[in-house]
Formats: sequence, C-alpha cells, structure tokens
Amino acid sequence: MTKRGKKYTQARTLKEENKEYTVEEAVALLKKAAYVKFDESVDLSLRLGVNPKYSDQMVRGTMVLPHGTGRAKKICVIAAGEKIKEAEQAGADFAGGDDMIEKIAGGWIDFDVVIATPDVMRGVGKLGRILGTKGLMPNPKAGTVTFDVKKAVEETKAGKIEFRVDKTSIVHSPVGKVSFSEDKLAENIHAFLQAIVHAKPAAAKGKYIRSMSVSSTMGPAFRLSEAVLEKEEKSN
Repeated sequence: MTKRGKKYTQARTLKEENKEYTVEEAVALLKKAAYVKFDESVDLSLRLGVNPKYSDQMVRGTMVLPHGTGRAKKICVIAAGEKIKEAEQAGADFAGGDDMIEKIAGGWIDFDVVIATPDVMRGVGKLGRILGTKGLMPNPKAGTVTFDVKKAVEETKAGKIEFRVDKTSIVHSPVGKVSFSEDKLAENIHAFLQAIVHAKPAAAKGKYIRSMSVSSTMGPAFRLSEAVLEKEEKSN
C-alpha cells in the first residue's frame, strides 16, 4: 500500500469521505488543499457510459477553454509557400515545409502541437512513427489539418484542447491551474462538461456520464455530484 506524505494527508482531511460536491465547492476546496510550491495543473476526469472499442461510440472533439489551460504550448506548423509566413505571423513557434519534416524525421520533437496544411500531409504521413506515438500527428477532426493556419494557431494559443475517450472509457483533460481564480476554474469546467455532453454519440445507451472528479497535480480528487452532471446534460 502506497504511503502518503504528511502534507497530502493533511490536504485530504478537507475532503469528506463519500461526499459529492458542486463544481464551485470542489474548486474552492481544491485551491485550499494546494500545498506544493509550483503552480499545479487542475485536471478533470470523467467515466463515460460508452464502449470505445466500437467506432460509433467514440467520444472525441476539440474546444477552446474560456480562460485557457494556463500552459503555453509550443506550436509547430508544417506548410508550404505563403502559409509558412502566415503561421509565423500568427505566432507559431516553429514553421517550415520539407525542411521541418526532415528535422522531425531526425528525432527533433521540441513542440506540443503540430498543425499541417492538407497539401503537405503526404510528407507528414511519413512521420507517423514519430508523431503518432507521441499523440502529435495532425488530424482533421482535431482541427490540426487545415488551410486556415492563422485560426488554428490562434485557437491553440488561446487554450484550445483536444479530448478523446481512452480504452477504459475515461476522458481526462487539464482545465486550468491552481493559481486561476475560483470563478475561472469553474467556468472552464462547466465549458468542458458542455463539450463532452455535446459530443455524446447517438449509439450511446443508458447513463452517459457515470462519474466525474476534479483534482490538482499533487492533491486529492473531489468527486462532483450527480446534480452537476444532470444539470449539464439538461442544459445542452
């Protein structure tokens, strides 16, 4: 059995066993429970009533959090011609064409997001072994394969995130930092829930959102109440 440190144990005393919280209550307690010196990420985890091994029950999408994630992402754009300049002007950290593809093929992956234009995807496809294993392969469904490079870069800078249910039917995503105000964290969480509800597959049967909890990187998780989930589903 894992032995917890004194600070974690003390932080956990703020959490009542078997109690479920509203988003606002959970956020307030989460911030109060923070005890480390660095600015922890705040993460949301949901267990869904879907079976992701079936394609018609896959839950996947993108959204821009109202207040961002609090984490600056390094963006790499692979394009051709004027689109490279457009990417640079939009704020991309790295932009290039065949030279960028060769650099990545050589093992360079000092970025968090890859955006590519459709006309270079043939070359980008050769990077599948490198980018695919890191979850960085550009995808039209995620909005990272597009000719609208400016919009893609600006949305990513503004806090655009991608979510996808894993093989255990869990969706996990960052929704901010502990340093965010309670209001901003709550708004990000509500917005993310709305996105999940909107992404509900038509083939999903029974209860869609089974459970949900919010936690910081080093702190305890606070489970959100059924009332919160029902409210989000009804308001969609």
